Amino acid sequence: MTEATRAREDICRIARSMFDRGLTCGASGNISVKLSDGSYLVTPTGSSMGFLDPARISHLSEDLRHLSGDKPTKEIPLHSAFYDTRSHTGAVVHLHSSHSVALSMLPETDPDNALPPLTPYGIMRLGKVKLLPFFLPGDAAMGEAVRGLAGKRSAVLLANHGPVVAGKDLWAAAYAMEELEETAKLALLLRGTQHKALSDAQVQAVVRKFDVDW
Repeated sequence: MTEATRAREDICRIARSMFDRGLTCGASGNISVKLSDGSYLVTPTGSSMGFLDPARISHLSEDLRHLSGDKPTKEIPLHSAFYDTRSHTGAVVHLHSSHSVALSMLPETDPDNALPPLTPYGIMRLGKVKLLPFFLPGDAAMGEAVRGLAGKRSAVLLANHGPVVAGKDLWAAAYAMEELEETAKLALLLRGTQHKALSDAQVQAVVRKFDVDW
């Protein structure tokens, strides 16, 4: 099995799993993977992540020219911003997952660190998650906002829209995305309660032990 064939199948397998578990719905969400030759595989525009066809995944050249497959997602500028600013990025996942979107709309959400420190895994897999302002879907300004972070964040939360996560490969990006959504869910469940988040000292211990970019 070639690298591209395996990546196409993994994209569809992961996307279907996310769709089946309600992490994305309808024709929302998109995934991209960078291949070793510098080209990209990207989920098509207007497609449901629950019903992707490996043969119809968009294939883009290193300079983002459409080579084959269906027309790619309109969020290409958002994805390319992560690849261009984080050299070790191998995949990007963007969802409209409900709890993350809800968290993005709460006035108390910290724009510099949108996820409260509730578990070590949210810190280990995501670092700090930057809350970006609202942009129209497909607006190239989203990509520019990510570029403005200079590669310092592997994940962002688009206000009233959804999370975007970059990882070293597709599985790492998918696992980090799911951790983001689960942490957002916990934050909403605990809102208004007298819960115990991780202390600053505990957060720093996690950062040091797992070499987190904090």
